[in-house]
Amino acid sequence: MKRVICSPGSYIQGPGELGQLAQYYQTLGRQGAYLIVSQSAYAVWKDRIDGGFCSADVPYEVHSFGGECCQSEIDKHLRQMGNCDVVLGVGGGKVLDTAKAVAHFAHKPVIIAPTIASTDAPCSRVAVLYTEQGAFFHYLSLPSNPNVVVMDTLAAAQAPVRFLMAGIGDALATYYEATAAARSGAMTMAGGCSTRAALALAELCRDTLLQYGRQARTDAEQKRVTEAVENVIESNTYLSGIGFESGGLAAAHAIHNGLTALEETHALLHGEKVAFGTIVQLVLERRDAEELLAIIRFCRDCGLPTTLRELGLAHAGDERLMRAAAASCAQEDTMGNMPFPVTPEDVLSAMKRTDQIAQLAGLLKRG
Repeated sequence: MKRVICSPGSYIQGPGELGQLAQYYQTLGRQGAYLIVSQSAYAVWKDRIDGGFCSADVPYEVHSFGGECCQSEIDKHLRQMGNCDVVLGVGGGKVLDTAKAVAHFAHKPVIIAPTIASTDAPCSRVAVLYTEQGAFFHYLSLPSNPNVVVMDTLAAAQAPVRFLMAGIGDALATYYEATAAARSGAMTMAGGCSTRAALALAELCRDTLLQYGRQARTDAEQKRVTEAVENVIESNTYLSGIGFESGGLAAAHAIHNGLTALEETHALLHGEKVAFGTIVQLVLERRDAEELLAIIRFCRDCGLPTTLRELGLAHAGDERLMRAAAASCAQEDTMGNMPFPVTPEDVLSAMKRTDQIAQLAGLLKRG
């Protein structure tokens, strides 16, 4: 099978880059920029965004994101686009996926500008669609990656620290899922087998997180853009973005998708659920106890959930947990990329085992 690696046309990272969006727009369009912006991001960064377009005398429209990356939201923006010739997404992961989907159906270029570093969605040629109620629906595969990704590290550092840590949870899965997919010879979302380059980026992603993640949390709590923060943002956004898409997904994201079937988890961020899914994948793989405990402790230090109680599922019971486990093994999901068969019963057992080990690790640390 062919090997494929893909990436955005350009990836630009640095403090203050939201003020340069008009400049990047002018490399792609002339008739007008169509901005899909989260209300919270626009409230904070309105002056910088508007100022860039006004000073460059570039026509633009700002439209608020409705809250869910679903087909009705995509259709709403398609109806409103008019003569605008480039779509810009500004905000978090669901805003960005909506912008990518809108640009795809409108046959327009797209610029992606995250204001948080909470997922690896910005660089990918995939949009994750949900139902209007927030349950996972399906992956929308796109023909190309975003034309430009603009990561303003000042915006990411100013955001609540929880978002940056959720990005670590999402990015931490990259290496473990990519290695599983490589072992099974699975086809990645890039349309072929993984490349050595994608696996190398995935490994660099994990190593960077483990080296700088704890310091980045401390620095971000003080709203400082430091080397640790810059390195973690790059890992969360670019390294993980290339690594997951061209390296492959496996159990961790499938378990995340299964957990979305339980309403109790809807208040959690994507990366928070993926972090738990990563630990469950390590349990399914029967990883060495020392490695497993090291990842659990790292997740705890980053404020990421490692137990069912932290997911809001302490009292869910086996019947409801099995609902999530069964959903994670759906034929259209990525559990099939594991290098061995995994049943819903295996997932349920591994989730409960993860909970037990993480609880014990917490007790040992307190002791």
